[in-house]
Amino acid sequence: MFQGLNVFNVAHAMATHAGHRQAVVSQNIANADTPGYKAQDITAFADVVQGDRTSGMRASRAGHLDGAAGAGGWQSFTTDAQTDPNGNSVSVELEILKGVETKRQHDRAIAIYKSSLNILRTSLGRT
Repeated sequence: MFQGLNVFNVAHAMATHAGHRQAVVSQNIANADTPGYKAQDITAFADVVQGDRTSGMRASRAGHLDGAAGAGGWQSFTTDAQTDPNGNSVSVELEILKGVETKRQHDRAIAIYKSSLNILRTSLGRT
């Protein structure tokens, strides 16, 4: 009866994406003074979900679908930001903004999960 409650899968995927993006942002900030370091980011959650609908294919493990699974299915890429004279492209201010955006995404995922769980409990007559 309750198989295929996709809202829980989406909330889990959104929270996982936020966790991976936070790790990438943290790595960028940690390397803000490293000469030659290029800032990284991962594909936006909406783009991944939209791409999943069009292709119908889903990476089930790392290396599946030409390595598209990467770290949990989220592809990282080098941003095309301007570089400093030492070759570093990390902007700490931009990374802090990305961190705040990522926290909001994670909070949204948790709120969706909790709300869906409350609806499910209510439908079962439990509170």
